[in-house]
Amino acid sequence: MSPPSPTPAVMLQGTGSNVGKSLIVAGLCRLFARRGLRVAPFKPQNMSNNAAVTADGGEIGRAQALQARAAGLQPLTDMNPVLLKPESETGSQVVVQGRRLGSYRGKAYGALKPSLMPAVLESYHRLAAGVDLMVIEGAGSAAEVNLRAGDIANMGFAEAADVPVVLVGDIDRGGVIATLVGTHALLPPSDLARVKGFLINRFRGDVTMFDEGLRVIASRTGWASLGIAPWFADAVKLPAEDSVDLASRAGRPEGPIRIVALALPRIANFDDLDPLRLDPSVSLTLLSDGAPLPPETDLVLLPGSKATIADLATLRAWGWDADIRAHVRRGGRVLGLCGGYQMLGRTIADPDGVEGAPGTVEGLGLLAVDTVLGAEKRLALVTGRHVASGEEVEAYEIHMGRTEGPDAARAPFEVAGRPEGAVSPDGRVAGAYLHGVFARDGFRRAYLEALGGTGEAYGYDATVDATLDALADHLEAHLDVEALLAIARRESLR
Repeated sequence: MSPPSPTPAVMLQGTGSNVGKSLIVAGLCRLFARRGLRVAPFKPQNMSNNAAVTADGGEIGRAQALQARAAGLQPLTDMNPVLLKPESETGSQVVVQGRRLGSYRGKAYGALKPSLMPAVLESYHRLAAGVDLMVIEGAGSAAEVNLRAGDIANMGFAEAADVPVVLVGDIDRGGVIATLVGTHALLPPSDLARVKGFLINRFRGDVTMFDEGLRVIASRTGWASLGIAPWFADAVKLPAEDSVDLASRAGRPEGPIRIVALALPRIANFDDLDPLRLDPSVSLTLLSDGAPLPPETDLVLLPGSKATIADLATLRAWGWDADIRAHVRRGGRVLGLCGGYQMLGRTIADPDGVEGAPGTVEGLGLLAVDTVLGAEKRLALVTGRHVASGEEVEAYEIHMGRTEGPDAARAPFEVAGRPEGAVSPDGRVAGAYLHGVFARDGFRRAYLEALGGTGEAYGYDATVDATLDALADHLEAHLDVEALLAIARRESLR
């Protein structure tokens, strides 16, 4: 166990996955930052293919980047020292302190995990040394007692860093009393001693209807109730962390520009879609499971992928390759980003077996470019220019591979004086390695106007910041924030 950090800290752990911990941490970071506190988010271990490139040149989970923004900080690798990026049903790429360590299957990662605790604690203490308050997010369930040995994500970290815990239960999915009381029943005494309270998230309706539920939980556990956070409908305006959230995040159906994004099984960095789904001039459809491509589609968007070759095989199995070609023949446009860009080319070679067995597969052949995958990952924050409109873009690159060919001579972007991406001779198919370009309002308007849109005024960054402020107001109105601070400062609750 490391010595306690002198910095006040509270760790929010859940009764299960996807109970809204990430959103609550983001809201608390904005709330405390507005009070003048220097606050930083921290998540020891995250699992997500939605990653962000950090100011110090690494990568972390997108949720921690949003939490950093809420706190008024640049995202840093120390905020999420271990990131697992699923590549298959049983294996993940492991990123430690922002850098790729390698790919591990379940049991192999289980054996590796205890050795990562020193790096996790190093990041935590380094980050905590420069702030007034740490707001920490657990992963999954606090009561995964089968994984307690060697744990670095929940109680194992809380014990090692000696930080107090508050449990979060999600009432919207049902059974919140059982999940909280059940967590109490499963935790060993040493872990129970760390839990200082609980809160209920995602309540719909009159919260006073759950007064008896709060009393039952408190009487069965001895934990203090820190309040009930009602359902926050505007959460859909913030970037999603997990692909499980995508189904509920379709765009405005009334927008005149009809964009279809292909939601393949290993979709990654899908925050590229957020500025489009919130734009009033766009109707965004997320297509999955081989659903047919609507004939009235203006643009087909192929997002990034954590396993490009496997997702390309799925795309073909679902029949989308024929749909995309028919769309192009009808005069439609296609845009591929990162892995989607690689799929649009003639071939994808994987000589070192980065994604599986070494070999080369045929791409969709809609761009005259070829990709060679490699073990070295490029991570960079970049600024550039959209060639057709002259609009500036800010973006990030996060990919393993290099793409070259004749169509790259017609690059859609220019970054640091070099061409980036490729465009087909007729201009209808394009691709690039740049993520996040649609967040820049000027570029997005120009791009949509070229598709026939009206270029309505809408500020994506302003929308995100206004939503974080509204979230902070929401939590301050419904949670016992002073009790949370008291827990973090190890003061007695009133």
